[in-house]
Amino acid sequence: MNREPLDVDALRHALCRPDGPLARLDVVGSTASTSSDLADRARAGSAQVPAALVAEHQTAGRGRAGRTWRTPAHAALTVSFLLRPQVPRAALGWVPLAAGVAVLRTLAVLGCEARLKWPNDVLLEASTPVEGLGAYRKVAGVLAEVVPDGGAPADEPPLVVVGIGTNVSQQADELPVPTATSLALAGAAADRNALLVGLAHELTDAVGRLEAAAGDASGANLAQEYAAASASLGRRVRAELAGGDDVVVGIADRVAEDGALVLATPGGERVVSAGDVHHLREHP
Repeated sequence: MNREPLDVDALRHALCRPDGPLARLDVVGSTASTSSDLADRARAGSAQVPAALVAEHQTAGRGRAGRTWRTPAHAALTVSFLLRPQVPRAALGWVPLAAGVAVLRTLAVLGCEARLKWPNDVLLEASTPVEGLGAYRKVAGVLAEVVPDGGAPADEPPLVVVGIGTNVSQQADELPVPTATSLALAGAAADRNALLVGLAHELTDAVGRLEAAAGDASGANLAQEYAAASASLGRRVRAELAGGDDVVVGIADRVAEDGALVLATPGGERVVSAGDVHHLREHP
């Protein structure tokens, strides 16, 4: 089991060159949340863009609905990226989905055929089904947030923090929940240095494609790539809407132009912009 510290000098050489994907890379031994730290830097006006912050040990990583999670030291790749996507605000919902595609492409190099669960989970196939995920387990998660940037001109696109956590070498008893897995458990030998380099390039490429298409995910071919890798589309799902005020059950029909999930229900289409999606059994 390889749990060596990241090689910071080599990573900066690979990623922070003039033609590289990052302007700044920082690696810290431990922190509560890399996303919170980067957001704080952005609010203070002390952050370079694009930048990445990696924690060797994260004690209170942030998930959806305020959930927290922690990782053993050197066992996962916990990284947050600070970006300023040059797209219309209406297209910012595609940034986390593009990040999911970037993770999928990065894992494909390791021989892992991952799938995507809307909005922020990266899944690997499992031998036994579990409630909410079916025949999959979660290997990585993505969480994006817009950071209020009072110092920027009103017409400038906002800063976005994209946090990505990937389980790398955890064994079964080190995982936070039974619905999780790791690359090691999936039989993939992953070096965290190579994983970070690949992820930074793939994320830059995916967001760059969205920028080149002026926020049009279909024009960037991201919508098609996302749909092809989706484990949610075409399935019967239960969507627990943000705030816990409502639950919608239906067939996940498509991803809208703004990145929202469109469900086909007996009462007509419902659009889910934020919430938790659970995969249901095919037959109620």
